[in-house]
Amino acid sequence: MTAGHPHETARDVMNPGAECLPVHETLDRAAQLMRNDNVGALPVCDSDGRVVGIITDRDIVVKCIAEGHDPAQVRAGDLTTGLVSVTPDAPLAEALSRMEEHQIKRLPVVEGDHVVGMISEADLARHLPDAQLAEFVHRVYARG
Repeated sequence: MTAGHPHETARDVMNPGAECLPVHETLDRAAQLMRNDNVGALPVCDSDGRVVGIITDRDIVVKCIAEGHDPAQVRAGDLTTGLVSVTPDAPLAEALSRMEEHQIKRLPVVEGDHVVGMISEADLARHLPDAQLAEFVHRVYARG
């Protein structure tokens, strides 16, 4: 899939300044931060500020609450798995490809080991032509 202007990068599309959630923070606190920031995902960082993954509102519901766990007792680091990310200078097409391949709706933009922004579906909706956005949504939501 090609995306937008051929010279657009992750930096052009991302929402800068994503707040990092420490790995030791509880999921109830993560949910409060998501509510306060009006976001559906937060990058999770280790004690040195290096991003190790993300946690989504869906993770909290499906992997914690629905499993009968107490979100005040489960830590963000307990739910984070392999990090999928791009660098700020990565072509937008690469970001879309990673999101499609991993069927994820939010993608951290990482410089060095630190998160500098996030790309969400809303960000893509502002930058992609309708046909490309529809194709992206179809591929991300397709289960196969």
